[in-house]
This record gives sequence, structure tokens and C-alpha cells, in this order.
Amino acid sequence: MRTWLVTGGAGFIGGNFVLEALRDADTRVVNLDNLTYAGNLDTLAGVRNHPAHSFVHGDICDGALVSSLLRTHNIEAVINFAAESHVDRSIDGPAAFVQTNVVGTLALLEASRHYWQSLPPDQQARFRFLHVSTDEVFGSLGPSGCFTEATPYAPNSPYSASKAASDHLVRAFHHTWGLPTLTTNCSNNYGPYQFPEKLIPLTIQKGLAGEALPVYGDGRNVRDWLYVGDHCAAIRRVLEAGRPGETWNIGGNSERQNIDVVRAICALLDERRPLPGGRRREALIMFVKDRPGHDRRYAVDASKIRRELGWVPEHNFTEGLARTVDWYLEHQPWVRRVLDGSYRMQRLGDGA
Repeated sequence: MRTWLVTGGAGFIGGNFVLEALRDADTRVVNLDNLTYAGNLDTLAGVRNHPAHSFVHGDICDGALVSSLLRTHNIEAVINFAAESHVDRSIDGPAAFVQTNVVGTLALLEASRHYWQSLPPDQQARFRFLHVSTDEVFGSLGPSGCFTEATPYAPNSPYSASKAASDHLVRAFHHTWGLPTLTTNCSNNYGPYQFPEKLIPLTIQKGLAGEALPVYGDGRNVRDWLYVGDHCAAIRRVLEAGRPGETWNIGGNSERQNIDVVRAICALLDERRPLPGGRRREALIMFVKDRPGHDRRYAVDASKIRRELGWVPEHNFTEGLARTVDWYLEHQPWVRRVLDGSYRMQRLGDGA
């Protein structure tokens, strides 16, 4: 069996990745997560007692811990999801983003480099370090064009700047020491288990409650939406067949203005959970002051991963959004435990 060290595996994308990876009988997962506010053990409830899953509560900045996990479990690949990722929070407190996204990635790289260099040649050849990043490192686009892997970096928020720094470190460790690194830059993810501070789950929850639906600025900021299951499949494909030292853009080919995303959620909720008196949720939309430095448009050219590795997203936005709305409607206990904070009081169980 192969054993992967997944960092940030109790978060949104990392948690989905862990759940999918454990469906393979030949995969073991060592799941390292610091359980900050976005880390949620409820997400991993279905694999709490899975014999191939080991949860470790710890910080990627702890190089000694990471080194111990690599050696003890004979790790074949590190998949780094661990990151502070909310732009608004990075504006309020950028230091935490530098600590986790830059210092933490450096600690992971250092531990991985020393471990990799100690392996016999056949195991060295199999080892991979896959770093999960974002299209936000490229900055903001005009009304046309897409980000490619060759687009110059131009991060505009403390969050994206910290991720850009981590990407550069990953590249440097490959160029300097030959560490077999892989980097993916994804567009906006959505789907099950996303923390309800992000646009789609926030709108679903507020719309379900009949509350005002805040939309930044004029609502015409554009994002390329990627269903989280498709993202996880792309990461698996890069891990299997990607050339070390390369980067891959992963996008959903689903550009939408934020206001159109909110309106689509309103329509889905009106159909599934009508408000009293036939009120339409679109009337709850409320435009609020834009956040500082809000990038206008992101769009990803994912032709490289399609051409070289054969990956294409399986879900279009209409289908993926409906699946996401239905998931949140069916998993209200998970949402309520996030909103009231009780998810953070869950005790760590064996294998949880």
C-alpha cells in the first residue's frame, strides 16, 4: 500500500480529498491538521475508525513532527492543502497567513527534502511533494483572457501574496535540490463541507433562513467555479502522472459573476424550500461596501492538464451548484455545529 501525508486534511478541499482517497483499497492517509477554525473533525466522521486513516493534530510549522511522520509512516507523497485561505481574514490579520502559508510550507519542504534525500534510489524516484495553490497568485484579469501557467505572478491581497511566496519556495526546492515537486493552481472551489463564510455556503444558509444576502460592490466580480470533487480528481491525476517541477492550472470552465451565482442559489432554494407567502429570495439581495483591493475577474486556462494528463471537469456549474445546495439542505446538523461553534469542542478519537 502507498501512504500519503495529507496536510490540512480536516479542511474543505483537504477533507474532500481524504474522503475520496480512502475509497482506494491501496491508499493509506496520514492526516495532519492543526484544527484552526476551518478544520472540522465532523467532516471526517465517516472515516473515524477507518483502518487506513490516521489523524494527527499538529502544525505544519513543526518540522520535527513532520519529519517524524515522514519516517515513521514511510510516506510516498506529501499533499499540502494546509493554508489560511480567506481573503477577508487576511486583510484583518495578515501575519497568520504568512506564518502558515509561507513559514509552514518552508518547514514542510525542509522536512520533505531531508527525508527524500535519505531514501534509497527506488523510493526517491517514487516520492512526490504536491503543493495546492490558487489562481489568485496571478492577480486580476480584464474582461478577456485567462490565466495560464506562464502568467506572471501579481498577487493583490495578503492571502494571495502568501500563497505566491509558498509557490516560489516550492519551485526553488525543486530547482536547487531536485526535490520532486508538483504545484497546482486552482480556481474557486465549491461543494460539500465548505466553511460557511465563503460565498456559496454563506448564501445558501442565509437564504434558507430568509435573511439578507450580502453581495460585495456591484456583484459583477467574476470567478471560474470548480466543483471540489473535480479538483480532487485533478490533484490525483497530477500526483499520478505529472512531471516533477511542473505546475498545472485547474479550472472548472465555469465563469460566473457573483451576483449571478447568488441569484442561481436563490432560485434553487425557492424551488426546494419556498419562503412563506411565496416571497422570492432574490429580493433579499443586499449590496454592501466592497472589500479593499477586490480583484475583478479570475479565469483559468486548464488546457495543459487536459492536453497532457487527460483531466477534464465532470460537473458543469448548473449541476454542481444544485448538488451543493442539496448537500447543505441534507446536512444541516453539520452546518449548525459550525455556526454555533460546537464542532470545535469535539474530542479527538482514535483514527478521527
